[in-house]
Amino acid sequence: MQTEKVVDHIVDWLKNYASQAGVEGFVVGVSGGIDSAVTSTLCAKTGLKVLCLEMPIHQSESQVNRALNHIDWLKSQYSQVHIVQINLTPVFDSLIAALPKVHKEEERFMSLANTRARLRMTTLYYFAALNKLLVAGTGNKVEDFGVGFFTKYGDGGVDLSPIADLLKTEVYEVANYLGIHKDIIDAPPTDGLWGDDRTDEDQIGASYPELEWAMQMDKENKTSTDFIGREQEVFKIYKHLNNANKHKMDPIPVCTIPKELINSL
Repeated sequence: MQTEKVVDHIVDWLKNYASQAGVEGFVVGVSGGIDSAVTSTLCAKTGLKVLCLEMPIHQSESQVNRALNHIDWLKSQYSQVHIVQINLTPVFDSLIAALPKVHKEEERFMSLANTRARLRMTTLYYFAALNKLLVAGTGNKVEDFGVGFFTKYGDGGVDLSPIADLLKTEVYEVANYLGIHKDIIDAPPTDGLWGDDRTDEDQIGASYPELEWAMQMDKENKTSTDFIGREQEVFKIYKHLNNANKHKMDPIPVCTIPKELINSL
């Protein structure tokens, strides 16, 4: 990958999009992970206003520290970068207290994990509206178009997606080129929605390089019978998630009414 040219291309694309939209810049949720670190840095390189939101909800101290250190580094490099810290833990806890109890604990935990992402999305759009900014998404190609590893109307609720055509391994290349802190690059990827140390790989059952391989094999119309052992297992994981999460990755289905039912004269 021609990393420098890719970075320049994304930065130019961001500037042009913001100019056409008539906005002043971008708002980015910074989590302490590599995707949000790269996205916020690319936005900052435009020279436009960048508002970084740090929005913990029962977040681990290490994640919060990585996020704050990254934003401090960004601010030292780019004078138009600003930070707002919003502790959403009390909001989340109040919502849990108001919701009725359910017996299916596993499903409840998944629903509440997604609720965290949706609270953050709501907060991002609040500040975007106040400051005439666009919400920049932080999803990469594998998450957004491969396995659908994002929350619908949560971290999937954005105005534009600067790195959604980059594979996760390519995001790491960009991060190294941009000089992103090593502790962020070395940290195991996590969505940070569970309040514990589980990683993306723990949840998915496969690493990002494995998923990228499976994504390519699927593009070549391979099937699980073409593989054995771990490769077959990974391909099945990919296909299961790809199929199960189509509702996130495909456009919202619209019920089209036959013309004869409307034009009845």
